[in-house]
Amino acid sequence: MTPEREIRAVYNDETIRVYQAYNAAIAAEAVRLGTFGSQFSMNRMTWIKPSFLWMMYRCGWAEKENQEHVLAIDLKRSGFDYAVQHAVQSSYYPESGITREEWQAAVSASDVRIQWDPEKDLHGQNLPYRSIQLGLRGDAVRRYVSEWMTAVADITPYVKDLNRRRQNGEDIAALLPQERPYPQG
Repeated sequence: MTPEREIRAVYNDETIRVYQAYNAAIAAEAVRLGTFGSQFSMNRMTWIKPSFLWMMYRCGWAEKENQEHVLAIDLKRSGFDYAVQHAVQSSYYPESGITREEWQAAVSASDVRIQWDPEKDLHGQNLPYRSIQLGLRGDAVRRYVSEWMTAVADITPYVKDLNRRRQNGEDIAALLPQERPYPQG
């Protein structure tokens, strides 16, 4: 049985893959540079997601405006782990054991947010377990762009092909990225 909250991702000993979707200008520059460049805003929160199907839900299989290009970004595991370890919940939960004021202070002091959203199936429907997404801002986004990224690939043709097959009723499960539980700790 899948735990309710578990990081599942494509990873190896050195890197973990996350996904983001952008417009053509941001995506092309990132692929060319191997990181984000002048088209990318360093002054706003950027969200990274290791779940391929959650990203497909979010970007509408690369059909949503300004999300027409899906990037597969390999990060140093040390950077990803740093982000997870320094993340603060993006919403306040009384059961967290801290007061709302303590949570607000933690949010103000942290450059990383964490959200656990329902994982999605091939059709965008909620599954009974959650996937992580991390929001990076400030020093965390600077480190993401300048230190943590090791490779950037525009996987839009792959995404479009999968979506076409999915819409035609093909079983594409074996063609999806093979995500597995990511060790934490």
